Amino acid sequence: MGQILLIFVGGALGIGALALAIGLPVSSLVVGVLGLSMAGRRDWVPVVYNVRSLTVRKISTLLTGLGLALVVFVFATVLMLSHGIKKTLASTGLDENVKILRKGAQSEVQSGINTELVKVLTSAPEIALAADGKPLASPEAVVLIFALREQPRSEQDGSNITVRGVGPRALEVHSGIQLRGRLFTPGTSEIVIGKGLEGRFQGMRQGGEVRFARRNWTVVGILDGGGSGFDSEVWGDVEQFVDAFQRRGAVQTVTARLRDKNDLAALEARIAADPQMIQLDVKRESAFYAQQSQGLALFIRVLGLFVAIIFALGAALGAMITMYSQVAARTREIGTLRALGFRRRAVMLSFVVESMLLALVAGLVGIAAASLMQLASFSTMNFQSFSEVTFRFALTPGIAVQSLLFAALMGYTGGLLPAMRAARMPIVEATRGG
Repeated sequence: MGQILLIFVGGALGIGALALAIGLPVSSLVVGVLGLSMAGRRDWVPVVYNVRSLTVRKISTLLTGLGLALVVFVFATVLMLSHGIKKTLASTGLDENVKILRKGAQSEVQSGINTELVKVLTSAPEIALAADGKPLASPEAVVLIFALREQPRSEQDGSNITVRGVGPRALEVHSGIQLRGRLFTPGTSEIVIGKGLEGRFQGMRQGGEVRFARRNWTVVGILDGGGSGFDSEVWGDVEQFVDAFQRRGAVQTVTARLRDKNDLAALEARIAADPQMIQLDVKRESAFYAQQSQGLALFIRVLGLFVAIIFALGAALGAMITMYSQVAARTREIGTLRALGFRRRAVMLSFVVESMLLALVAGLVGIAAASLMQLASFSTMNFQSFSEVTFRFALTPGIAVQSLLFAALMGYTGGLLPAMRAARMPIVEATRGG
């Protein structure tokens, strides 16, 4: 019985989705053709009439508008978060840098490179040199640790954090990073932490102490990666981290600066031709981190849009009820319009425009509310690296346009059937009040 009910519900939802997928484009095409057929004519109902009509029943209009605004807020926020994730991780890497990992590794943690190969890699002619003539490269040991939050509710109230052991050239290779305090002293148990971790986990503040890998580490500086993924990492001396985590003889990745950003293909060919390095893979750093964001961004976008669409159906239904009540209360007005010579199509388009005007105003309110989310940050688990990363919501003109189009679609969906009912009213019956 349960399976039959499930099949019935699934079939009904599928048919409904198919009807919407086919009905909305077809109906919008028909309405568009009707609108074009009236181009140049004088029987358009003045828009000011629709604007004034919306203000007559303030309570119902306000409640419907708030519902539409809430849906647009959710829709815009989801897009902003998805874009913020991509922006954060994509801005972590530079086009002129390369990331060298073990072939097949999906993240830095899964990679491993023998330290003997690091010397061979960094001596390649495609790698840029610093002012002192040494390679501009940073061998990096990347490990995940579990850190408790500042005020944990239990021993499990924490999250995975990326710990990155870096070479002495790290700040030159990862250019653009600002440092508050000072950098760790090589050969000591000192670390610097990303600003996204400061005050959120135990000991993670300037001068604090953090314990991991059977050792206490002193925080001597705060990294500011400009909103990049480095804001959620702990950095320390690569030699100390390799020793503390008992990973001697290997690092996870090598980040290096190219002499010219177009030298990537030459470096790829060199690595592929060397039997020692054939198990390694080289990627542009910006492309590597952009790839790391795809899974999480897609998950949040799909889940969020599913919720937004469910809400949108309810909001469109609310708009439909409001417009039906408007039609019922304005039958004499509709009859008068028809008696004055306005065509059925003009009346129908008038009510569609009225519904879309309400939705667009609500959409602007929803976007304005969503823009305030840029002041907040959001932390979540990156499925690719299994570590916590802090993101910020990012509103772009493209997201604003998509949100307004989404609002207009809800208004069109909610206003179409009531508009058709208004257009079908006989003149005589309408002028008598139905």
